[in-house]
Amino acid sequence: MSSAFLTDRYELTMLAASLRDGTAARPSVFELFSRRLSGGRRFGVVAGTGRLLTLLRDFRFGDDELRYLRDNDVVDAEAVAYLENYRFTGTIRGYREGELYFPGSPILTIEGTFADAVVLETLALSVMNHDSAVATAASRMSIAAGERPLAEMGSRRAAEQSAVAAARAAYIAGFASTSNLEAGRQWGIPTMGTAAHSWTLLHDSEEDAFRSQIDSLGTDTTLLVDTYDIEKGVETAIRVAGTGLGGVRLDSGDLPLVAAAVREQLDGLGATETKITVTSDLDEYAIAALAASPVDFYGVGTSVVTGSGYPTASMVYKLVARQDSAGGWVAVAKASTDKGSKGGRKAAFRTLDDGVAVAETVSVADGFEQVDTAAEHPDARALQIVLVDGGEIDSSHEGAAGTASARHHHLRVREELPVRALALSKSDPAIPTLFVDAD
Repeated sequence: MSSAFLTDRYELTMLAASLRDGTAARPSVFELFSRRLSGGRRFGVVAGTGRLLTLLRDFRFGDDELRYLRDNDVVDAEAVAYLENYRFTGTIRGYREGELYFPGSPILTIEGTFADAVVLETLALSVMNHDSAVATAASRMSIAAGERPLAEMGSRRAAEQSAVAAARAAYIAGFASTSNLEAGRQWGIPTMGTAAHSWTLLHDSEEDAFRSQIDSLGTDTTLLVDTYDIEKGVETAIRVAGTGLGGVRLDSGDLPLVAAAVREQLDGLGATETKITVTSDLDEYAIAALAASPVDFYGVGTSVVTGSGYPTASMVYKLVARQDSAGGWVAVAKASTDKGSKGGRKAAFRTLDDGVAVAETVSVADGFEQVDTAAEHPDARALQIVLVDGGEIDSSHEGAAGTASARHHHLRVREELPVRALALSKSDPAIPTLFVDAD
């Protein structure tokens, strides 16, 4: 299925106009970045890169798309003819998926002709804004949870394809599993799930429901014990399953108090190894409040798939450099008071002090070639890699393998954060972004 129409009309009208005035082939550099971190977050998490590359493979204008453009007079015949053979032939450099980012970080740099790059704006932003917002929220939840596993279970609170993308982003940022089967199939994410309250309500008694679930799934299953009375539910669960019951789930009540009472009851019944899972509208703050409670697993739904109140990462896609009519490179930038950007092609480095991040150093070049390399920043880690080279997509970032690699990378680089970055309160970014002129 083509992804070419996952875009806004004005990208094609700009393309058509550039073909007409001769600027379509002008070499250009676009940049995807965020001016600020949403919600006073102290860091952001890059997610969506693997999905974007897969969608880029399918960014083709087939017969149906071209017919629509002609029939609806979206663009002229010259533009339709150009799009008939469109393939992205440029280069994309960017932060690895799972990497941390800060205000002004050049998360993606798209190089090619103006025509090559301008049509990718909406696709890139829709993927990266959504997935990075979810991953940023999920990382905060993962930090709050510590060593306790998190399960993503928010599919019913998101659009169907957004739910799959959100599950992937949450997994990259530290969640251990998802309830979404499509995410499991597409991305190799472990899946989980047992029964809802409707299962208990279906049966003539809670005991009948528990017995049936155990007959089907075994004693390692987790029983939902709060459909009626929690204390009676726990007693029934252990009586039916025995002290080897895998777990119980709590989905209501004052969770710190309820979890403590259930732990005491389970231990008193001899079920000392039975785990407690809590759900019920958790977010990073609720998870942090449960840190001292006898909880073993968390299930998070609405909050994670909606970015915990900030469903977009506020990323933008801007032209930052281009050739002029004489063939020289010039930096360009929007100059609006509150929406300004910084022109020039950039290279980014994470400056470290004894392994701890202290700055996001962004080297800015007026020209095209004079961009700093790692040799100019010996105390820093280079942040950008080549994702697409002359139209050839690096497939290692796609699929289940790419997702697993992004998760591993995120958990590794998160260890570089200074302690102040781990706090949940609103504040300035954990490290400053420093723009320096390229040597």
